Amino acid sequence: MENTKKIKLFVGISYLVIVCLFLYFFFSKFSLEEILSYDFVRNNRNYFIELKNSNIFLVSISFLLLTILWVFPFLGFGSPVVLIAGFIFGKWIGTIIVVFGLTIGASFLYIFGNYFLKKLIRDKFLNKYKNLESKFKKSEFIYLLIYRIVGGIPWQIQCILPTLFDVKLKNYFFSTLIGITPGVFLISSIGSGLEKIIDLNSKVPRISDIIFSKDIYIPLLGFFLLISLAIIFRKIFFKD
Repeated sequence: MENTKKIKLFVGISYLVIVCLFLYFFFSKFSLEEILSYDFVRNNRNYFIELKNSNIFLVSISFLLLTILWVFPFLGFGSPVVLIAGFIFGKWIGTIIVVFGLTIGASFLYIFGNYFLKKLIRDKFLNKYKNLESKFKKSEFIYLLIYRIVGGIPWQIQCILPTLFDVKLKNYFFSTLIGITPGVFLISSIGSGLEKIIDLNSKVPRISDIIFSKDIYIPLLGFFLLISLAIIFRKIFFKD
């Protein structure tokens, strides 16, 4: 227990130090007013698009590595990085990069949790999710896949909860890879749609123009449909 507390403290302090250093260097270059301005977004959109076009392979690999780091050890959640990927790479390439990045990062987080935080995770979550144990033992991959599609809990916790059920890393990896793809594709499509809108508008577009653009409202409708289906799946497969 003492070792677990030390590891938890070390991880927490390391994470805070990394985040603080990042924020310090970022805001030493840009002010908050700049970041929130439309011109800042539009100008940097041009920069990243040109950078991607100059060497798409290198930029894609770099973004993949950053996505992995975003999940582990930075413990970031998926939506911001998915939107950025769709914005820079488009919905198809953006989806592929982020799905693999999130899956690899989640797998590293699962391995870390399994080796160093397992007792802490069991003490905190086992009673709450005890009813899922028999389901996972019955069909590990299928329930992991549904678990990933359904979601409904914070990404970081979702990544480490399967340590409760001793799932195989292979099943964890491929169920995550497949399960997160629909949601990632829809969010990436929104990011891609925003990029097109910014490209076509030198001035700030109206909210109605953004929402009623087919590049935005179609993936938004798909996203809401996915959430509705996830709620239904949750009631069917994860009921007590």
